[in-house]
Amino acid sequence: MNDLFNPEVPELFLNLSQRFGLLLAGGFAIMTVTSLDKLGPRRDRPMWATLLLVVLFGLFGVLGTYTGNAVFKSFANLRAMVVVTAGLFGGPGVGFGVGFIAGAHRYLIDIGGFSALPCGLATLLEGTVAGLIARRYGGNSLDWRLAMGLCLAGETLHMGLVLLFSQPLVEAVALVQVIALPMIVFNSLGAALFVKALDLQMRFKQAQDRDLARQILSIANQTVGYLRSGLTVDSAKATAAIIMHEAQVAAVAVTSGQTILAHAGEGEDHHQSGGIVLTQATQRVIESGEPVFIRGKSEIACSERGCPLSEAIIVPLRKGQTILGCLKLYGTHRLPLDETLFELAKGLADLFSTQLELEDIGIKNQLLAHAEIRRLQAQINPHFLFNSLNTIASFCRTAPAQARELLLDLSRYMRRNLDSSRGLIRLSEEVDQTRAYLAIEQARFGERIKADIDLGPGAQDCLVPPLLIQPLVENAVRHGILAKEEGGLVRLTAWRENGHLLVEVHDDGAGMQDDQVRAISSAGTLESLTEGIGARNSNQRLVQLFGPDYGLNVVSTVGEGTSISLRIPQ
Repeated sequence: MNDLFNPEVPELFLNLSQRFGLLLAGGFAIMTVTSLDKLGPRRDRPMWATLLLVVLFGLFGVLGTYTGNAVFKSFANLRAMVVVTAGLFGGPGVGFGVGFIAGAHRYLIDIGGFSALPCGLATLLEGTVAGLIARRYGGNSLDWRLAMGLCLAGETLHMGLVLLFSQPLVEAVALVQVIALPMIVFNSLGAALFVKALDLQMRFKQAQDRDLARQILSIANQTVGYLRSGLTVDSAKATAAIIMHEAQVAAVAVTSGQTILAHAGEGEDHHQSGGIVLTQATQRVIESGEPVFIRGKSEIACSERGCPLSEAIIVPLRKGQTILGCLKLYGTHRLPLDETLFELAKGLADLFSTQLELEDIGIKNQLLAHAEIRRLQAQINPHFLFNSLNTIASFCRTAPAQARELLLDLSRYMRRNLDSSRGLIRLSEEVDQTRAYLAIEQARFGERIKADIDLGPGAQDCLVPPLLIQPLVENAVRHGILAKEEGGLVRLTAWRENGHLLVEVHDDGAGMQDDQVRAISSAGTLESLTEGIGARNSNQRLVQLFGPDYGLNVVSTVGEGTSISLRIPQ
């Protein structure tokens, strides 16, 4: 009797090992061609994703039954490695669903057998418990040691259920003697390898995503300064060159409507900047608004024979709901494109579209800044005008020539104020206005006001916002050196450095308290009409026009003086 019911255990080991390898190979193939990393383990997974995992792993669970040998009207099988992996990967819902499918199949299949019920029940319990443990461990559930331990315990319980529920007992004992060791070993080893492979696959995808995100941010960081001015020929050329260098593709193009703004790389002999769009695929993207990945010259449909471009990724560039143009990445037989570059292009298009929308906000901020200039013009202290006229009147009898010069200075000063809302102006114009102001104040206060203006090479031609520097000098005079009985020196220095104009206004006057320095440096809301045209207004307009990195830098010591410096990008 014993000889009848005891096949060779080594033969069973050999057969299970062969089919074990086939099952694992199939699992690895599925992981390679699907995005399982986006489906689990996570609690916010949509229902369709859960059902997909249940069906996918459930089919593998059914195959796990057939990978074994028929022994005593039962199966030496590899179901457990699948259901335990499914539970650890997908959580309770997936574990229960896969355990139910694989267990129900085992119970209902034609071979049935006296162990059908305990085998089906054990499969359901293994999947459910693995899912519950996955919830307990969260994102750390894909641990090969945990999978091996669960499978070891689950298959040991499986054998116990076979002995408990299967009849006759003598056949159940004979069955367990044959299948217990091979099933426990191969299912535990298989679950460990399956889980480890899933973990490595997810980590690899996450590393790819991190590298892709870094690449997108690097390109965006380099192009943001160009796109701030909108989608122009210059910004498109700079953007195309940066993407070519970073993404290492055959060619990059940027279009606006029916015009090629820039094309860098292969095919630039006929895909020329300023020419019309040649490819029909670009027209389709502009009409549909959907990104496309084209894998053939015929689909690109370039009208030029001999065009080397064989693949293309075309994504739309939007401003709100309007499609302004397209970003295009091209591949050749030597430099083909891939899905990672497709995701890169879509991510860049989203960022570029956001930057183009921010352009409108920037224009609105500039309009606000110009409106602020108008407000500042209306705030010019009438006492300065009256005092200037009184000073000039007093010179008319004693020094008529000086009175004439002062009148000219006052007229220059007033003319600049009345015509200073026309965008950026040359630094020389702002300095002329400052000289006129200083000349009038020096006529009033004599030797108490000393001034020194030093402009470095090329600085006078740099562009600056109007009515920016003169208020800083006026602050230095009124609240700095005139606050001291003996007066003092105000020095204006400007020079070019690293693509910026640097300006410093320094005085050796009374200085300021820390709270006054903080008030100037605070770039909050615009000041009320009662707060004057001082340094804080200059700081706020710099921040509005160029961003928070371009605010005033104020250093002051009570009794020793104040230095205010600023940068303006050129």
